[in-house]
Parts: sequence; C-alpha cells; structure tokens
Amino acid sequence: MQAPDDFNPPAGVAEEVAPGIRRILCNNPSAFTYRGTNTYLLGQGGGIAVIDPGPDDRAHLQAILDALAPGEHVSHILVTHSHLDHSPLARPLAEATGAQVWAYGDSEAGQSDIMRRLAAAGRIGGGEGADPDFAPDRLVADGEVIAGDGWSVTAVWTPGHFGNHMVFDADGTVFAGDLVMSWSTSIVSPPDGDLTDFMFSCARLRARSPRRLLTGHGAPVEDPVARIDWLIAHRHSREAAILEALTQGPANARTLAERVYTDVAPALLPAAARNVLAHLIDLTGKSRVAPEGPLTADTVFARQD
Repeated sequence: MQAPDDFNPPAGVAEEVAPGIRRILCNNPSAFTYRGTNTYLLGQGGGIAVIDPGPDDRAHLQAILDALAPGEHVSHILVTHSHLDHSPLARPLAEATGAQVWAYGDSEAGQSDIMRRLAAAGRIGGGEGADPDFAPDRLVADGEVIAGDGWSVTAVWTPGHFGNHMVFDADGTVFAGDLVMSWSTSIVSPPDGDLTDFMFSCARLRARSPRRLLTGHGAPVEDPVARIDWLIAHRHSREAAILEALTQGPANARTLAERVYTDVAPALLPAAARNVLAHLIDLTGKSRVAPEGPLTADTVFARQD
C-alpha cells in the first residue's frame, strides 16, 4: 500500500486530530519514518499525556512545550516502544516538566525466549535502531489503565515490531505506535523484532475492534480492522513467496529478499532481508524450514516440506 501523498503536515506545529488530541510532527523524515515521528498530546486544560516524544531533537522538545495552553502541564510521558525515533526525548522532556516516563520496560524487556537467546549469542545482527539508554520511571503492565485529567488509556502489550511495544487505547482511538500504519508495513528485524509475536499482536489489536488508529508515522488509519486484515494477509503472502523461492534451493535471507522483494529499491534491500530473516525464524518454529547451521544473519535455510 502506497503512502498517502496528502499527508504532509508542517513539522513542529500542534494540530488537533480528534477532540482533546493534538499531533506534533517531528522533523525527522526518512525512508523508515516517512514524514517524521508523530508525537501526540492527550488531554486539554490540565495534565497532558505526551505519547512518543520522539528522537533527541531539542527543537521538537520546544515545540511540545510551546503547544501547552495556559493552565496545561505535562503530567505523563507514555512511550509505545524504545526505538531511537520514539523514545530518546522522553528523558529531556521529563527533566523539563517533572513528569514521569511510562512504558512496558527498557529496550530488552519483552523479548521472546528465542530472540533473547539470539541476542545473547550475538550472531544475528540487528539492534541498530534500539535506544540503549531508555529507562522508564514507571513500568506499565499489560491491561493497565493510566488516567489523567479528563483522559484515560488502557495499555496493551503488543510485541513483535519491538519487544517492549505497547499500544494505548483511549476508548477505541488507539495510539498504535509502529504496530500498524497506513503508509507502510512495519519492519520486523530480529532480535528486537519477532514475527511470531507480531502476528499475535496484530490479531490481538484487531480483536479490540478499534475505531481509529493514531500511528507513529503517517496519517491515521480510519478503517483499522480492514487495514489489520490486509497486513495479516500481506505477511501470509510473503511467507508463501519465501517458501516458493526456497523451491529453487536453499538460500540465505539476503538472496531470498532479492527473489521476493522485486519491487523494492536497492537501498531498502537490507531492511527487506531483515524482514525475510524474521519470516525464516518464524517458519523454523513451525518446522516449515530448517537452518543449515547456527542462526546468523547469513545462515542458509532449506524447506522441510
């Protein structure tokens, strides 16, 4: 699905996207962040929750502070996950406002057992986008309700894109982080990302029947169930394409990415290979493929059926 061309708000300007919810776009556009990171302000006229403060960008910090109306203050800082485009500004914002940082855990929290083992072995690569210094003040449990002045959200643990990923559900309007977006599919890069967990999390979010998703990058998702169904089907089609490509013989993730991602720019092939590697690890768990040796970024896999 292509990025909607009409999503291009000015960076650093607070815009109302729903009653009591404002969005501020950070000026950090890239192939992975689209126009930039979306920071949200939840609440009005009292204690405000800042959701995903963004990268360590002092201009963006000032934009958040400038967006506060008279009588408003930051009471909570909520972080969906600790990638470098979402979490580093949390600590400077906390120091500037006195608010506490709320999240599932640090950048190692929530990893599946297999990803924890792969990370410890140190042969799988990945990890480039993680925020190693992220340390929340308050650990948030799955299903916990966080409330402030006239607002509340239910935190839902949704690992897959990242182990500590959470979404925050405000009565059907869900701050979805990078789990589901309108402009792109989420990258799942081991050992930070786990495709088995990602698929479970997509199904879990769908089961909540959200009305609208406010995403970490790009425009809101106005038909969440249809979008989630598309993403699940897309992942299933990628899995089928990888298995079909393996009928040509055993191959590693990079070779399979070149066979499967025929419409991807060469500069994005490394990211595509990480997605393929995530699929291969998931397929190994399903006994559909088998690695020829220890799991690394370059391991060759063969079909088992």
